[in-house]
Amino acid sequence: MRVVFDTNIFISALTFPGGNADAAIMRIVNGDATLVISREIIDEILTVLARKFSKDAEALSRVAVNLAGLGELVHPAGRLTVLEDEADNRILECAVEGNAALIVTGDKAILMLKRHRNIKIITLSDFLKY
Repeated sequence: MRVVFDTNIFISALTFPGGNADAAIMRIVNGDATLVISREIIDEILTVLARKFSKDAEALSRVAVNLAGLGELVHPAGRLTVLEDEADNRILECAVEGNAALIVTGDKAILMLKRHRNIKIITLSDFLKY
């Protein structure tokens, strides 16, 4: 199963180890699902880590390398304008380009869509039940 995690899943896993987000990442590591990620998602994660959690350049570099190696890196060809928040649109673009089956998020605006094209949008707790 191909899955895109929203930025909030990664931030939670990186800043609060041992929680549900960490368990979701472990499903990727264990091969239970295939992560699809884009440069735009990685950049957003790094921006949040630097701005809100004061991570230094070395820590950010390690995170970038680990994220790129964790899943399949896709390069969305086009831009979507489905949602008001541009970062949310980058999640949708990644999922479309990467032929994902699921988007996992805690973002209410994305969750309200329930589905984008043939991609199901679910919460973290629902993903952990899959």
